[in-house]
Amino acid sequence: MIAKTTVDQVYETARLEEVIGDFVQLKKSGSNFKGLSPFSDERTPSFMVSPVKQIWKDFSSGKGGNVVAFLMEHEHFTYPEAIKYLAKKYNIEIEETEQSDEQKEQANERESMYLVSEFAQQHFKQMLWDTELGKAIGLSYFKERGFTEETIRKFELGYCLDQWDGFTSAALDKGYQLDYLQKTGLTIVKEDSNNPNNPRKFDRFKGRVMFPIHSLSGRVLGFGGRILTNDKKAAKYLNSPESEIYHKSKVLYGIYYAKQAIAKEDNCYLVEGYTDVIQFHQRGIDNVVSSSGTALTPEQIRLINRLTKNITVLFDGDAAGLRASLRGIDLILEQGMNVKICTFPEGEDPDSFSKNNELEEVERYLKENAKDFIQFKASLLVKEASDDPIKRADTVRDIVNSIAKIPDRIKKEIYIQECAQIMNISEAVLFNTLAQIGKKDVADAKKQEREEQKAFNVVRNETVQEKVDVQFVLEQKIIELLLVYGDRKEEFEDLILKENEAGDLILEPESLEVKVYEKVYLDLQEDEIELANPQFRNIYYQLIEALNQTEEFTINTFIAGLEQDAANDISSILMEEERYTLHAWERKDIYPKPKEKSVAQLVSETILTLRCFLIKKRMESLQSKTEDMARDHRETLEEIMNYIQLNKLLNKKLNRVLS
Repeated sequence: MIAKTTVDQVYETARLEEVIGDFVQLKKSGSNFKGLSPFSDERTPSFMVSPVKQIWKDFSSGKGGNVVAFLMEHEHFTYPEAIKYLAKKYNIEIEETEQSDEQKEQANERESMYLVSEFAQQHFKQMLWDTELGKAIGLSYFKERGFTEETIRKFELGYCLDQWDGFTSAALDKGYQLDYLQKTGLTIVKEDSNNPNNPRKFDRFKGRVMFPIHSLSGRVLGFGGRILTNDKKAAKYLNSPESEIYHKSKVLYGIYYAKQAIAKEDNCYLVEGYTDVIQFHQRGIDNVVSSSGTALTPEQIRLINRLTKNITVLFDGDAAGLRASLRGIDLILEQGMNVKICTFPEGEDPDSFSKNNELEEVERYLKENAKDFIQFKASLLVKEASDDPIKRADTVRDIVNSIAKIPDRIKKEIYIQECAQIMNISEAVLFNTLAQIGKKDVADAKKQEREEQKAFNVVRNETVQEKVDVQFVLEQKIIELLLVYGDRKEEFEDLILKENEAGDLILEPESLEVKVYEKVYLDLQEDEIELANPQFRNIYYQLIEALNQTEEFTINTFIAGLEQDAANDISSILMEEERYTLHAWERKDIYPKPKEKSVAQLVSETILTLRCFLIKKRMESLQSKTEDMARDHRETLEEIMNYIQLNKLLNKKLNRVLS
C-alpha cells in the first residue's frame, strides 16, 4: 500500500494541465484549457481542463475527474500505478509496503500482462549488457549501427539470447505465469502429444535484438525484434502479436520519447523504421515517430493529432512503394491535418542521412526540401504521366481525389488553384472534377448530417424540456456550492418564519455565522427536503460527511475516494456552469446567480429558490386535487392559501415579481 503522506503529496504537487498536456495538445480558453478528446474521434475540441479546480471534463464521451482519474481512464492504470506515475514525474519519493503473494495474484489480467512485458524489457536489457553473447552479438550490432551507449540505454534496447526457451525459463523461475507469457506473445506454446501435461515452450524472439514499444505514458506494450542471421525463412523484423495491451494499429514507435517535442515544435516527423527514430533522436531531433513499417492507420493519425496539426512524412530516396504510400497518406488529409513530404537523396534514408550529417545540416535539409503534400504529389504524378493524355487524366482524378479528402473548403480551393498551375489545366475543370468525385460523398454526408441533427434536436428538446427541470438544476447547484465553498465560514442572514399580531406569516432576518455545508445541511433538514436525484443525493451525503470529518477538505482528495461514475458526475457539475448561458433558464423559473455575488448570498438564494419551487410544486398538486373534490374541502383550500402567502414572501425576499 502507498502511504497516505505520499498520496497527499502527489495530489498537492501534480498539475493537471501539465499531466494531460503530455497526452493532449491543450490551448488556452479563458481560465481553462481546451483540446481534442483523447477518448473519441472529434474535430471540434470538447475536452476541457480547469487548472483552478484541477478537474477535467470530456463532453464528447461524458468522462471526467481529477488527474488520477485521467491516467486511470486514458492509460488504464490502476489507482496505485497512477500515483506511482505522478510520483515519478514530479520526483516524489514513494513510501509503500511490499505486496503480498495474495495481492499479486489478485492483479487483473491486463495488469499482469503489463508486468510480464516490464520484466521482459528488463531481462532483454540485462542479456544485452551483462552476458558475453549479448555484448558480442547484440551490443556490437547496435554500435555498428552508430548508436552510442547513452542512446541504447535511453531507448532501453536489448537482446534475446539465441536459445529455445532462455527467456521463458527465466520468467517462470521468477514466478510469472505461462498464461500471461503466451497472451503477450513473448512465449509460443505448442502441445506435446507425447507429454500432454507439459507443453513445449519457445521464445518468440530468440536470437533477435529487441526494441521495446511504449505507450504515450511509457508503459511497455510490446516488442519489435530484428534477426541478425541470414536465415531466409525467418522474417527480418518480428513484432509482438495483437493482445489485450498491444494493438499495432493504435501505436507509434517513439511516441513516448517524442510527445513533448512534437507539442513544442508543433510538427511531427513520420518515418518508417525503429532505427530511423533512434538515429534522429541521437542527432538531436526528438519530434519523430515511426509507424513500424506498416501502413498508417486512422488511430495512429489521431494519436499525432492530439499533439499537433502538422505532419512531415520522410521517405527514403529510393522508396519503391512511394506512390502506394502516398495514397495511404490521404487518411491524414481526412483528419484535417497539414502534411508535407520530404525525400532524401538516392541511396539515403532518415537513419543514414542523420548519421552522416551534422544537426544543422539535417535541419536545413528538412526545412528546404519539405514540400506541401499536394504539390509534391502533383509534381510526382505529372512526371510519371509524361505526355500520355490518358495517364494525365487519371493523374488529375488522383490528385483531386486527395484534395476532396480535405475538410477545409478554403484549403481545397487554394490547392485546386495550385494544382491547376502545375497541371496546366483550368481551375473550372478541376472544380468540376472535384464536384463529380465528391457528389456521392457529399449527398451521403448531408443525409447523415440531417439524421444526426434530427436526432440531436430530439435529444436536446427532451433534455431541456423534460429531463433538465428546475429541481435538477438547483440540486446540481447545491452540490457545486458544497464542493467549491463547503468548508468556508460565512455570515448568513437567516430567515425565520413567524406570525405577526394579525396572524399573518412574516419572515424575520437573523444573522448566523457558520460554514457553508452547515448552513445547507441545517436548512434542508429543517424543511425536510431530500434531494430527488439519486446521484446527487448520494454525493450530497458523502460530501456532508467528508466536510464534517475533514479539517482540510480538497476536491481532489474527495474525488479520489469515489467510484468512477460519481467522479464523472462531479466533474460534470463543476464544468457545467459554463453551459448555463446556452439556455433561457429564467423562463423555467431558474435564476443563475452572477459570480460577483457573495458566497453567502449565492447559497441562501439557491436554497430559497429550491424552497419556492417545491412550494409551487406542492400548490399545483393540491390544486389538481381540488378539481376532483367538493367545494367544502376548506382545509385543502386553506393549505393552498398558506402556501401562496409563503411563496409570495420567499419571492419577495428574492426580489422577484410573481405574475
